Amino acid sequence: MRRRHKNDGDKQKHESRDSRKSDSDYSASFFSSEKRVFFFCLMFRMLNSLLVQTYFNPDEHWQGPEVAHRIAFGYGHLTWEWKRGIRSYLHPLLFVPLYRVLAFLHLDTPLVMRKAPRLLQSVFAAVGDLYLYKLSAVLFGDNVAKWALFSQLANWFMIYCSVRTLSNSLETVLTLVSLYFWPCMRSSSRSSTVSRKWSLVLAALACAIRPTSAIIWLYVGLLEFSKERYKLKLLFLEVAPIGMLVLGLTCLLDRIMYGTWILVPLNFLKFNFLSSGGDYYGTHKWHWYFTQGFPVMIFSFLPFSIAGIIYSKQWRYACLLAWVLGLYSVLGHKEFRFVLPVLPIALIFSGYCLAMIEDPGLAGYKGKESSKKRTNCSLKMVLAVIFLLATNIPMSLYMSLVHQRGPEDVMNHLAREAHHGKVKNILFLTPCHATPYYSVLHRNLPMRFLDCTPSEERGVLDESDHFLMDPVSFLSEYAKNMSLPSHIVLFDSEEQKLKNLLNSYDYREERRFFNAHFKVDRELQASIVVYVHTRQ
Repeated sequence: MRRRHKNDGDKQKHESRDSRKSDSDYSASFFSSEKRVFFFCLMFRMLNSLLVQTYFNPDEHWQGPEVAHRIAFGYGHLTWEWKRGIRSYLHPLLFVPLYRVLAFLHLDTPLVMRKAPRLLQSVFAAVGDLYLYKLSAVLFGDNVAKWALFSQLANWFMIYCSVRTLSNSLETVLTLVSLYFWPCMRSSSRSSTVSRKWSLVLAALACAIRPTSAIIWLYVGLLEFSKERYKLKLLFLEVAPIGMLVLGLTCLLDRIMYGTWILVPLNFLKFNFLSSGGDYYGTHKWHWYFTQGFPVMIFSFLPFSIAGIIYSKQWRYACLLAWVLGLYSVLGHKEFRFVLPVLPIALIFSGYCLAMIEDPGLAGYKGKESSKKRTNCSLKMVLAVIFLLATNIPMSLYMSLVHQRGPEDVMNHLAREAHHGKVKNILFLTPCHATPYYSVLHRNLPMRFLDCTPSEERGVLDESDHFLMDPVSFLSEYAKNMSLPSHIVLFDSEEQKLKNLLNSYDYREERRFFNAHFKVDRELQASIVVYVHTRQ
């Protein structure tokens, strides 16, 4: 009897080991195929793009799809940046073929026009996920790569931002791919000319799309030159020719689109660095990226990333993080999205820490582990994953589905109404660029919003400021000089001041959309309201 129980116990232990081995083999089999990894990431990011239904930053619409819509359909608004030549057409042109295909297939409905650009960006985001996995595998091995990918896919800010049509999102993808190909960033002792040239091309494209991306590549260049024997050969035979070729092609592209020769990176540098033009949109303390901005982005992955940096001793990437955050801290105007390209790097270190919890051998343990130690590691692993998912999933869902969804909802409503011929013209009495525009409405109707073009003189108030200071006087003056539109859009904070005046002009509330639970910018904008003229 005792022998039978003993045999049964041995059998259970054997089955348990086989089960663990089977799970491990399945995981290894899945991650051994880059095609499977990419397909999984692609499906995840496409669902991610459909999940995002909120408004984050005006540039997502106004500097990408809006410009592409103007090129593809002949109408759309170009903001003041395009008049001053500080934006390249390289990024918006990615969406032009998409729009033209949709129009050719008669699929350019309000719903498809709204979703298609983010679905296209989800493809780029999936490429970034794949190359984060590949870079992590090259640096630390497949097990770390698996957990780095988990960190990337679970991080709330990557879910919230990576599928948005921001130039920063594409810059992040190009940065990851180019870092993968650059030999010294792969801890490779053998310098591959072909991979380095690929990296240079992608880095130059990133700089063409976002000139501030040069901050990253200045660091990589300094690191490469510190170890490269043939510095002048590298500079004059690889870096300079490829950089000049990409710069020349993008300048030619902008020459065609602008109608005149224009050097966008130089204009961008003058406005944002030499004249501090970005400060017009607000400034933060120098330490904001370190104490608020980046910690909010990386969120609950922060302690894991710090531990990963300490234990991995991969200082070249840790220094890259510090370098980028430090140089961006010099600028007065700061935004979360500016440092998005280095967030995946921090998440790689988080992946290292998680892999270290799963397999303490990464941290330098020697000898055979006891079953008790394996059990403790397994419990820590489960708790760590539960903690990360329990903190990031609610955050990503709230920010992607709830917070600041009003601008998206109001334009979706107006697009449907315009599609059925119920809208003649629209006046947006909101802070400028507070909603999407023609790229979502997709009807060539007269629309007007409050101008906020930066003045050459400091302290000069723009039209948006004048309205917010005295909405009643502004609208009264507007009614005297301009014909009233069929629809007016405004936030509830200004509606309270204008309600009586709107009623006197024969406007009634048509729809009200929730926007936010807490203050975003100047004051709480709890909802956004559409007023319609009763005599239209």
